[in-house]
Amino acid sequence: MKVLVIGGGGREHALAWKLKRDEGVSQVFVAPGNAGTARDPDLINLDITDKIALREWAQAQGVALTVVGPEAPLAAGVVDEFRAHGLSIFGPTKAAAQLESSKAFSKAFMQRHGIPTAKYQAFTDPVLAHAYVDAEGAPIVVKADGLAAGKGVVVAMTAAEAHEAIDFMLLDNKLGVAHNEGRARVVIEEFLEGEEASFIVLCDGEHALALATSQDHKRLMDADQGPNTGGMGAYSPAPVVTPAVHERAMNEVILPTLRGMAADGIPYTGFLYAGLMITPDGQVKTLEFNCRMGDPETQPIMMRLKSNLTQVLLSATRAELDRVTLDWDSRVALGVVLAAAGYPLSPRKGDAITGLPADAADRMVFHAGTATVGEEVQVSGGRVLCVTALADTVALAQQGAYEVVNGIHFDGMQCRRDIGYRAL
Repeated sequence: MKVLVIGGGGREHALAWKLKRDEGVSQVFVAPGNAGTARDPDLINLDITDKIALREWAQAQGVALTVVGPEAPLAAGVVDEFRAHGLSIFGPTKAAAQLESSKAFSKAFMQRHGIPTAKYQAFTDPVLAHAYVDAEGAPIVVKADGLAAGKGVVVAMTAAEAHEAIDFMLLDNKLGVAHNEGRARVVIEEFLEGEEASFIVLCDGEHALALATSQDHKRLMDADQGPNTGGMGAYSPAPVVTPAVHERAMNEVILPTLRGMAADGIPYTGFLYAGLMITPDGQVKTLEFNCRMGDPETQPIMMRLKSNLTQVLLSATRAELDRVTLDWDSRVALGVVLAAAGYPLSPRKGDAITGLPADAADRMVFHAGTATVGEEVQVSGGRVLCVTALADTVALAQQGAYEVVNGIHFDGMQCRRDIGYRAL
């Protein structure tokens, strides 16, 4: 059967890499893909991004399953378009994707349905937003209400940082984010203490199936210093997600979310990523929802997944996830992100990438912000590569990943040297 993956980042490279290995899959297309998917002889890049053109192409080619990777096509209604023409596609509808595309929608939904999260207020008026920060004090969290490619969150440790973030997001709207009423909006919420974990599940509207646990590193520099990013590395499994935490996440966050979305008339299907804060006393609070798999969490998770992902996702499109179990490699997978010079605010493009190794069963370089220019592979985005290794322990997976990292070069390359330190 033919499978289509929509997107061009590291998450989509990892999904396509896994899907092409599934029995019964004849071809995997990636739209638009990147230099990494172009280098793989088993993957075919497709230079189409418009949702109607993609749907027409999928119909003409007899594509059996489409998997949506990034948030932007979901928010644009690609799932609605495919479903309206009888095509099997895994992802949430435009209405359901508001859980990610509008943080104000998401917070109001959680409050309405009793899902544990930080207290908050939403603002379009910068004067009122500044007054709220003055009243609440710091530390405090300021979030752009809309899709900001993982860069719309500022964890302000001082009031001055919070005020600067408000001006940046609201007054200047430097992120170019607008919510559904066409104006910039911010959500300001209380700062939560604890350890973050990524809890990702598959949903079919009624049932949820948890993927392997994972944890990412959001800050740019070692020891969780520097600005927030879309993620500088991740590992799976995540020891912080104990069996008790796993149970709480399912019963207090995931299942109430599925029931709440159904009750609101917008059943949720697709990947659902709950960013969780595990408090020191073992409580679970929801930091955010993403309506797709995390990046870079996808890369380690896909390297550990032994089940036929294509068949699992087809079961999800038929609301049959309650009949599915997943088989995992018991080893640890760890991924290190290599980022462009100037990332996260102003990544530099065009630098040539050298030292890319051949794929191996236990070591993979998943591409994200890369493009083929002539004979060169060049930097084309902020997060460029995710070097992922599989080994028996966190320390060995870390060692394997950094051995590959040390052989890769592009000018201005940034990477953390401590990915996985929380699990060591």
